[in-house]
Amino acid sequence: MEHLLKEDLINFEALLEKAKLQGLDYLQHLPKRKTSTVVQSITNANLNEEGIGGLETLAQFKEKWESQIVGASGPRYLGYVVGGTTPASIMGDWLASIYDQNPQTVSSQGDVSVQIEHATIQLMLDLFQLPNDFLGGFVSGATMSNFTCLGVARQWIGKERGLDFAKDGIKGDLNILSAVPHSSALKCLSMLGIGSKNYTLIETIKGNREAIDIQDLRRKIESLNGAPFILISSAGTVNTADFDDFKAIAELKVNHNFWWHIDGAFGGFAACSPKYDHLTEGWDKADSITVDCHKWLNVPYDSAVFFVRKQHSKLQMETFQNSNAPYLGDPSENFNYLNFLPENSRRLRALPAWFSLTAYGKKGYRYIVENAVDMAQLFSNFIEETEALELLAPTRLNNVCFTLKSDASQARVYAFLDTLNKSKLVYMTPTKYQNSFGIRASFVNWRTNAADIDIITSEILKATAHI
Repeated sequence: MEHLLKEDLINFEALLEKAKLQGLDYLQHLPKRKTSTVVQSITNANLNEEGIGGLETLAQFKEKWESQIVGASGPRYLGYVVGGTTPASIMGDWLASIYDQNPQTVSSQGDVSVQIEHATIQLMLDLFQLPNDFLGGFVSGATMSNFTCLGVARQWIGKERGLDFAKDGIKGDLNILSAVPHSSALKCLSMLGIGSKNYTLIETIKGNREAIDIQDLRRKIESLNGAPFILISSAGTVNTADFDDFKAIAELKVNHNFWWHIDGAFGGFAACSPKYDHLTEGWDKADSITVDCHKWLNVPYDSAVFFVRKQHSKLQMETFQNSNAPYLGDPSENFNYLNFLPENSRRLRALPAWFSLTAYGKKGYRYIVENAVDMAQLFSNFIEETEALELLAPTRLNNVCFTLKSDASQARVYAFLDTLNKSKLVYMTPTKYQNSFGIRASFVNWRTNAADIDIITSEILKATAHI
């Protein structure tokens, strides 16, 4: 085994060249890569005693697995709000693996990786038109970002009662309000010990909307009689990309005591575009914000950021600090990300984001956002013009939510979707919207263009003819 390690290090340039060529082949043929596959059953295998070295392993991977890798980062993979990867972000991700840093501290004994992370957060705050009084950091995805933000919110609500939930555990009921919380936010309530069912549902605006009814929010607030609460609001709901009225919520925050969290996993990117930044107007007054980077930022999985107001830094440190780790120093004097987020071990996720943001700038991301919305609208127009289909909701941004017109039973919708996805040219996911079964197509990939919409619509017409 030792000689294989040494040989691979000696031949590392050749190994990387082989891996590069395989990666380039994937990227160059990505628009033609199948979007779904029938995965072969996996048989149990014992680990090789001696090992086979990097080159033979690459060959084995190509023979055994590579052909089953779907084009999830491609232009017609429209399920799960999956972004692609920009060329610059791939460069940064490759280097992040090579440098293999664990971003922790800004002390003189640390390394530059935390400065890279801080610099990247500043770029993102600028991109999202947010003030510098937010502390930000990278985590694995929107779930961990929501967990970080809501963890600090939990500590805040405890301190409002004179309690320390981080040290002593939760005592009493917590007041959580939300209208259309994402499943990841509810998962976080479960993991935080609050309970995924322990929230009060706010009514949504009447009609085909998923946004908070501000009048009902006022009624719910009044019913709490001044008790502190946590509000989870949305910058882009998962089905229809609907936005809560942040200006109205900001006005409520002037006279009422609550922690305001915004889940802006993909919808926060509306702030990048002058055409759509009105949707995020007022979100700068929030206490915490979640943004997913492996969605509309188009960097590799896994990557997200949290933004928490610096005025809450003490609460954030109380929630996550490694108080039993003397080698980290005094957490109140030496900044260390380990004291501000759940994960003690992190790769340098900021580097792919820094590369992509620096390479393409504000105009690049404005193009990515606006192009995706244009493609969503093109597809939405097709749905409206197709007799067999109908929109379940207006297309407000980048998500198109639609169904079958004559018979939208679960069985028929799923049969249609199964037929469509088996084409291996397009991939969408099922959803349920206001008790109707449907399909959601989410546009966030920088590669998607009008030619892709032609392919998508052609396959949809074929699928409708088969059910």
